[in-house]
Amino acid sequence: MKVMRLRKPGGLENLYLDEADAREPGPGEIQVRVHATTLNYHDYAVVAGMIPAAEGRIPMSDGAGVVTKVGAEVKDFAPGDQVISTFFPRWTGGDIHPSKREIVPGDSADGFAAEYHTAPIDAFTRAPQGYTHAEAASLTCAGLTAWRALVEEGKMRAGQTVLVQGTGGVSIFALQFAKMFGCRVIATSSSNDKLDRLRQMGADHLINYRETPEWGKKAFELTGAVDHVVEIGGAGTLEQSIAACRQGGHISLIGVLAGYKGEVPTALIMGKQIRLIGITVGSREHQQHMIDAIEVNGMKPVLDKSFALEELAEAFRYQESGKHFGKICVEF
Repeated sequence: MKVMRLRKPGGLENLYLDEADAREPGPGEIQVRVHATTLNYHDYAVVAGMIPAAEGRIPMSDGAGVVTKVGAEVKDFAPGDQVISTFFPRWTGGDIHPSKREIVPGDSADGFAAEYHTAPIDAFTRAPQGYTHAEAASLTCAGLTAWRALVEEGKMRAGQTVLVQGTGGVSIFALQFAKMFGCRVIATSSSNDKLDRLRQMGADHLINYRETPEWGKKAFELTGAVDHVVEIGGAGTLEQSIAACRQGGHISLIGVLAGYKGEVPTALIMGKQIRLIGITVGSREHQQHMIDAIEVNGMKPVLDKSFALEELAEAFRYQESGKHFGKICVEF
C-alpha cells in the first residue's frame, strides 16, 4: 500500500511517499481500505513539528473507508461496511482519563495517510448513511469537537444563542449543529465574503472582528447575551467571548489560534458565573450520538478542496493560506 510518512523533526518538506505492507487483522480487529482523510489544525501541528512524532510516523487523525477484512471474534463489523475513525480509540465512553488519551492516530500512533489501516474495532464507528468517504472523514475531529462542545457538554437546546468564530471546520460544524437544534447563531470572521457565505448557511448575525474589535460587546448588544461560545482563539479572544456571554453562559475552549498564554479575566468569569470547559474532541459514544442525529436531520458537512495522497504537503500549504472555507480533503 501507499503511505505518507514524516521525517523528524517535522515540517512539510519532510513528508514523503512510501510503501508498506497492509497488516492482517488480529482478534477483535478490522482492516479498512481508507479512501479519505481531512485536515485539522492538530494534524498540521504534527507535520509542522509542533507536536513531536516518531521517525516515519504516518500522520492524519481522520479516516474513512470500507472494511475489507475482520479478525476473529468481531461481530459489529463485516466486510463492505463503511466506517470512520475515532480520535481517541481508547475513550469508548464515560469520563475522560489520561489513559484514554494515550493513543491518537497520526500523533502517538500511525494515522490515516495510508491506503489501509488495521486496528481494534473501537478505533472505528459506522459512517452516516449516504455520506461520501470525504464527508464521513470530516466528522472524526472537527465534527465531534463541535458536537461535544454544544450538545454533550453545553446541553444546547432550541431557542438559545450560539457564537462561533471564523470559518474553520469546527466553527462551521458548530453553526450547522446549532441551526439543526433550532438555535440563533452569531458568526465572526475577518472576511466579509466569508461572512456572506455564513449568512447563506443560516447565521443570524454577522460580525467582522477586524472592523469591530469589541465584537463580544457587539454580540451581547445584538442578542441580549449569548448562551454558548465555541472559542477557538484562546487567550487572545477569551475576554471578548466572556463579554458576549450571559450570566451562567457556557464557553467551550477548543483552540489557541490567537495565543497560548495571556491574562485570564477571572473576576468576569466569576461575576458572570460562566462555565468554561476545555474540549479536545470526544468519545466513541459521543461520535455515535452525533451520527444518529446527523442521519435524522440529513445534515451534510461543508467541504472545500480535495487533494491526492501524494499531494498531502500541498494540502497543508493550502491550509496555511487560510483561503479555505470548511474542510480540506485528501482522497485516494
